[in-house]
Amino acid sequence: MPVRSLAQGGWILRLLPESDRPSLLDDGDPDSLRTAIAQSLAWLDRQPAGRWLVFGPRRVTTAEYAAGLRRLLMMLAGNPPPEVLEERVLEEFDVLSSVGRSDGAVLLTGYHEPVIEASDRPSPRYPVPVLGLPADFTGGWRYPRHLSRADIEAGRLGAAARPLAWARDPVDVFFMEVEGSGTLRFPDGREIRVGPAATNGHPYRSIGRLLIAEGWLTEETVSMHAIRSWLLANPSERARVLRHNQSVVFFRRLEGPPVGSLGVPITPARSIATDARLFPAGGLAFVRTERPLRLPDGRMGWSPVSRFVLNQDTGGAIRGPGRVDVFWGRGGDAELAASEMKQLGELYFLVPKPGRRIVAAPRPA
Repeated sequence: MPVRSLAQGGWILRLLPESDRPSLLDDGDPDSLRTAIAQSLAWLDRQPAGRWLVFGPRRVTTAEYAAGLRRLLMMLAGNPPPEVLEERVLEEFDVLSSVGRSDGAVLLTGYHEPVIEASDRPSPRYPVPVLGLPADFTGGWRYPRHLSRADIEAGRLGAAARPLAWARDPVDVFFMEVEGSGTLRFPDGREIRVGPAATNGHPYRSIGRLLIAEGWLTEETVSMHAIRSWLLANPSERARVLRHNQSVVFFRRLEGPPVGSLGVPITPARSIATDARLFPAGGLAFVRTERPLRLPDGRMGWSPVSRFVLNQDTGGAIRGPGRVDVFWGRGGDAELAASEMKQLGELYFLVPKPGRRIVAAPRPA
């Protein structure tokens, strides 16, 4: 089905009249927003100035959009209160809403940067390879030999296999592939960050959906924690279930923080992943939803989220106009959000108003 046929009138994003514009009160810290905007600008400034970004019925060039984001940085000067920032943004930007899923809702999930125990060499304690690019890799994003997960686990990479390290648990490595990046922590305390370099060419398939289809989990109970618990409780089924997702990620070392699909670092609580076919890369968006938090008594509670975010990543499981994945960084709270967050919410994108697109600080030399 053509992408545009997903929405009435042919658009995934619907331009909102002023009377229907949502509240844009940001509950995050200004510094993280400035950081995320700067990363989108780094990507936009590398694009041809005349390249178009499509926002539903509106389109602007990358140069025009970069000018709008620079205006936003100027609006953030002095850390204005949320009400003032909202007023400034609505003076300069039009707001568009995602058409969402078939029921009109948007499902928001979370992802994070996991930390897994690893070693420089294999041993009975560290038997699982964290694979780097194969020695015979010829470039691009997909490995041309098109081996499945089962093939690779059986050793069919042969001499081409180049592990970056060795991990304890195959489930840890599997979920690091799903998350897209992670940190390897060695026994001597060293840490190495890794991110995706390529895949084996197979499409992503959700093992959560498999466990639901087989009746082990339900739509209400499925989560990363629930899947891990099931795999731990059913070790004889682990290989079969993991191999349901034949897609394998090959990693590369990162010298800095995790990098999204635009090739720029992603910012905790400010970067999102969406379907790259549908939404404008690097675009300024606004989400409203809720995230899980651990309460002082150990129980899990929920806290509202209402903030500006930047569209800087994508993922194999993030498909359609009704899916958003929020990056939460690393640590216990981030892991909790990545595991348990599957909340309905709202997604909006912002585009400079036609009469204000070229009013901005000059592009840096």
